[in-house]
Amino acid sequence: MIEIISGTNRPGSNSRKVAAQILEIYKRHNAAARIFDIAEIPAEIFSPASYTEKPASFAPFSQRILDAKGLHIITPEYNGSFPGVLKYFIDMLQFPESFEHKPVAFTGISAGMWGALRAVEQLEPIFGYRDAHIFPARVFIPGIFNELDESGKIKSAELVQRLEKQAGGFVDFVKRIG
Repeated sequence: MIEIISGTNRPGSNSRKVAAQILEIYKRHNAAARIFDIAEIPAEIFSPASYTEKPASFAPFSQRILDAKGLHIITPEYNGSFPGVLKYFIDMLQFPESFEHKPVAFTGISAGMWGALRAVEQLEPIFGYRDAHIFPARVFIPGIFNELDESGKIKSAELVQRLEKQAGGFVDFVKRIG
């Protein structure tokens, strides 16, 4: 199973909209995939006590990451970086096994002109440190507010084609590593 991580807990996020379209793309590639929305993690994980003992309600979320064959992270850019909630989520997962030898792909989205390039480039060393296998084909979506139609779908056929190529390549990458 490829977990498509929507990397923010912002209500109505564009990350979630892009993740939904990427899920459709994986289905066209006959890949088992589903969306992992960070907005759904239990609020009690944010208690300072979670650093020493994770709440039982977090266990199913942690287990999904452990069981995943690959991770496709959709990250927005917030203030020149990725969302703090994504970093906190990463910190709460089991070390080192959550990402060890796990294939990881990245798609960045932003309102600005760089498409979350900085956010992705800051996430890659974190996953590298955790011994993940980073898929080199990244997709950056700048000007996200202009790229989505009223229903939240990406309007640009060229951009959808890049996401198709990324997903198809990542499916092969996961199979080779797995």
